[in-house]
Order: sequence, then structure tokens, then C-alpha cells
Amino acid sequence: MRGARRCGRLSGPTIGLRLVPSTLPGCDRSLLDLSRRAEVQVQYPPTMDVQEQIEAFLEGDPFAVAGASTNREKYGNKVLRCYLQNGRDAWPMNPRATEIEGVPCYADFDAMPGVPHGLSVITPPAISEAIVDAAVEMGIAHIWFQPGSEHEGAIERADAAGVNVIAHGPCLLVALGFRE
Repeated sequence: MRGARRCGRLSGPTIGLRLVPSTLPGCDRSLLDLSRRAEVQVQYPPTMDVQEQIEAFLEGDPFAVAGASTNREKYGNKVLRCYLQNGRDAWPMNPRATEIEGVPCYADFDAMPGVPHGLSVITPPAISEAIVDAAVEMGIAHIWFQPGSEHEGAIERADAAGVNVIAHGPCLLVALGFRE
């Protein structure tokens, strides 16, 4: 069934669960690693339209921005700035940068301080595939492919895993009203 993810022996009503590792002193890395592997059930109705998918995507924080760029002319930078303009917590992802728009940048998901609620993908399709596969493995429940970043195999695998996948059309910049 499209949109159903079942891990372990979970069953029953759909729940929303966001695991956030403690930032208290003494919280060790093993707790973060454990939270990334937690089993959760997320289910999206197969009849969910695009607007409902967008609303579900935007319901939480933080958002990883794969393909974030230091170049303000590139869409990876614009998507990051759009999140920030709208008061959203965004984590730029770029292995060649340490900071973008004043926000710490992460080389990959393992370097992030927790599991993002959603992922915006602004990378070439060949790179998108590996990023999305890692996101699905990590348990990210929402992935939004920005136009031009779509990889059909990655979309199919994410969808089969029950991820809320937005692809082939809507742009986050339009949905949130980006301003230069």
C-alpha cells in the first residue's frame, strides 16, 4: 500500500514521532545513534493530495537542505534562505562547506545533531539517489525533491518505504513565498 511504513511489530493507529537527542550535558553520542535507528510507524493516506503532502512536510522542524550552496544565486542557497526567512530550523548539507548563511553546515546526515523532520533535495539526480537512500535508512519521513533533482529510482524506493515524497512539480520557494 502506498505510503505505509511498518517497522518491527508496530500496528494500529498512525502516530507522529520525532526523536530529538538531548542537548543536556552528559548526553553521549550513543544516544543519538540509537535514536537514529529507532523503529517508528508512519503512514500517509494513499489519497493524500499534493497540498496535504506539503502541509505534512511543513508541520515539523528541522529540515535538512541537501545541496545547500554558499553561492546566493544557486537554488540550494535560496531554499536554505527561504526556510530561514520563514523562521524554520534548517540544516544545510554540503561536504565542502562549514557554514552557509551563518548556519553550521553538515557533510552528511551522520554529522547532524539529530534526525531531520524533512529533507529538501536540491542536487543533481545522480547525487540525489545516494542522499535519498541514506535519508530513508535514517528514517526521515518527508522528502521534497526540488524541480530538476528528481531521481526516479530514489523516488520509488522512498515511496515504497512509506516516506511522504513530493516530486515532479511543486517548489518550496513558491510554497513558502521566497523573497530575494
